[in-house]
Amino acid sequence: MMTTQKQNTAFIFAIPSLLLAAAFIGNLFVDGWDWSGSDFVIAGILLFGTASFIYMIVSSKFSFKIKLIISIVTILILILVWMELAVGLFGTPFAGS
Repeated sequence: MMTTQKQNTAFIFAIPSLLLAAAFIGNLFVDGWDWSGSDFVIAGILLFGTASFIYMIVSSKFSFKIKLIISIVTILILILVWMELAVGLFGTPFAGS
């Protein structure tokens, strides 16, 4: 089954939307989950920035294999940045506590 470009775009940008919605609901109902407005802004920038980059890669003329490798590396970088901001994996000045 082939997907259209519109379906690909909707799927790519639905994922960060759902993640932010889950974080918002968690922030409301889970004890100890205390995100501020700036936390949501930073998360939105990271998630939608990553989604935009992956969208550009998927829309490119690269082979499927290259698209997959670049997308996986991009997601791994997002995870590392997220972990650093959350718990200070590398101990940078941006590290969370």
